[in-house]
Amino acid sequence: MTQPDAAPEMPKLKPGDAFPAFSLPDAHNQLHSLSDSAGQYLVLYVYPKDNTPGCTKEACDFRDNMALKQHGAQVLGLSMDDAESHASFAAEHSLPFALLSDPSAEFLKSIGAYGTKNMYGKVSQGVKRTTFLIGPDGKLVKAWYAVSVDGHSDAVVKAIEADQARA
Repeated sequence: MTQPDAAPEMPKLKPGDAFPAFSLPDAHNQLHSLSDSAGQYLVLYVYPKDNTPGCTKEACDFRDNMALKQHGAQVLGLSMDDAESHASFAAEHSLPFALLSDPSAEFLKSIGAYGTKNMYGKVSQGVKRTTFLIGPDGKLVKAWYAVSVDGHSDAVVKAIEADQARA
């Protein structure tokens, strides 16, 4: 798979910003849009690649976190992988949420989740593990850039609870 050309880094989204609208296909070519989640919390987690150890652990943590369901949060995964890869990954790990595909990385770039990465001294362009918590009003509640997988889904739950307490 060829990687999109390097582009200037997009500014990071800030809490209170209206989250950019999107319409992206899942593993079954069904389109998912931001407006589909109006009135509920949306957890949009961006991950580099299906069936890699860290991405599998992250997906399974979101799958297993019952508190997300109790808060009525919708979860969507997003990567550059194609529908076939997403379908296999979701089936193998019994993922109950859609995995969206952005093969051109156009949307990923617009939300600051694609760009220059430095891993062990190797600089490359690619998907950056990022999570966005979008409120029922479509505004960004919190963004996590350069996510560490361990304990991350619990941190998302705590952010939902903190946001609900402010309301």
